[in-house]
Amino acid sequence: MDIFLFDLRSQHDLKIQCPDIFVKAFHRGIVVAAELMLQGAMALIQPQYMEWFILFLSFFPPRTSYEVLEQAPMEGPLQTSIHVCHENGQWMSRLPENLWDIPLYNLALPGSHDTMTYCLDNKSAVSGNESKLVKFLNKCMPCIVHPIIMKWSTTQVLTVTEQLEAGVRYMDFRIAHKANDPSMNLYFVHMVYTTVTVQDILWEVFRWLETHPQEVVILACRNFDGLTKKLHCHLIACIKEIFQCKLCPRNVVPTLRTMWQHGHQVIVSYEEDVEVEEHCELWPTIPYWWGNKTATRALIHYLEHMKQMGRPEKFFVAGINLTENLRYILIHPFGSLKKMTLRSLPYLKIWIKQQYPGPKKDCINIIAGDFIGNEDFVKDVIELNTKINPPLHCQSKGAGTNSISFSAS
Repeated sequence: MDIFLFDLRSQHDLKIQCPDIFVKAFHRGIVVAAELMLQGAMALIQPQYMEWFILFLSFFPPRTSYEVLEQAPMEGPLQTSIHVCHENGQWMSRLPENLWDIPLYNLALPGSHDTMTYCLDNKSAVSGNESKLVKFLNKCMPCIVHPIIMKWSTTQVLTVTEQLEAGVRYMDFRIAHKANDPSMNLYFVHMVYTTVTVQDILWEVFRWLETHPQEVVILACRNFDGLTKKLHCHLIACIKEIFQCKLCPRNVVPTLRTMWQHGHQVIVSYEEDVEVEEHCELWPTIPYWWGNKTATRALIHYLEHMKQMGRPEKFFVAGINLTENLRYILIHPFGSLKKMTLRSLPYLKIWIKQQYPGPKKDCINIIAGDFIGNEDFVKDVIELNTKINPPLHCQSKGAGTNSISFSAS
C-alpha cells in the first residue's frame, strides 16, 4: 500500500511503499501491534520492516483513542512539582524516646526505588541484562529508541544527597559492571548505565552521614549485572573502607538507641548469599514487594494481598512504584514514567496514610516509590510512626482497598 507523507524540507508529498502488515496493524489499533510484538512478532516483523513499526508510533498524537487501559478511574490530575523538604533531613533524631528501642524493621521508613536513575547516561549502551529485542531496536534506531528508554527508565530526579535530605532512608542500588570494560569501575544501572561510579556515590553517602550522626541509612545492593567474584570482593572492600565502623553487623538488633551507642549508621543488604555468609557486615537480601502493575488499583490490590499473606520477620519493602510494559508504552507514545507515577500519587497517598508499622502480620516497614521529591510521600511515611504506642499495636485490619474510593477523572 502507498502512504503519502508531507516533507517539510521539499514542501512536497512523498509516496512511500508500506508493507501490508503495518497497514493492518494501523487499522486494528496499536494495541494489536503491541500484542504481536509481545507474542514474538520478530517472526512476523522482519528487521527491514521494524523501522516502519516505530515510524507508525510517531504518527499518533497524545491521548489517542487507543488509550484503553483501566487507568482513567485511577488517575488524578498530573502533579508536576518536585520538592525537597529539608525539614526531614534529621527526622530519625527527632523521633520520641519511646521509639528508640524498637527495631528499625518495625518502624516506617521511606525509600526510593531505583535510587540512581537521576544520572543515567544518555550516551550509554543498553545494559547486558536487557532483552535482545530492546538491544536490536536501540542498535537499529538509536535516535528514536534511546530517548524512549531514557524517559521510561528514569525513576528519580533528586540526587542522593537531596534524597537523604528529603528523608529517604532506604536506597535501592542496582549495581553493574559494563561489558568489555577492562577497569574495575562499577556503575548503577536501569536499562542503561549511570554517569557516576558506585564508589563516588558511597563517598557521597558517607559525607552526608558525617553531618547527620543520628541518621541511619539502609543501602540495598542488588542486580550485580556483570560482576565476577573479583568484582564482588572489590565492591565489598570499598564498602568496608568507606563506612568502616559505621557499618552495622547483622547480628545486632538495629534499634536507634543501640546504633547510636555504637556509632552505626549504615545497614548494607547484599543480594549475593555467598558473600553475605563471608562478611558479618553484610545483611541478607531485603524482600521487595514489586507489583509489576501499570494500574494504581491493581497495585494496591497486590499490596493488600501481600499484607494478608503476612509480612517478613525483619526488613522488607512495599513498593508503590508502577511498572510500564511494552503494551503500555506503545499506547502512550508521548508518556513517561514520571507522568505515569505522578498521576497515581493522590491515590497511593490515601493507601499510605492507612498503614501501620509494627511486627504484626499486616503491618508495613519500608515503603519505596518513584520520584520521591513529592514531599508528601516522605512526610506521610514518617508520620506513620506516630501510630506506634509500645507495646506495638497494629490496627490495619479493614484499612485495605475497600475503604479507598476513587472517582473517574
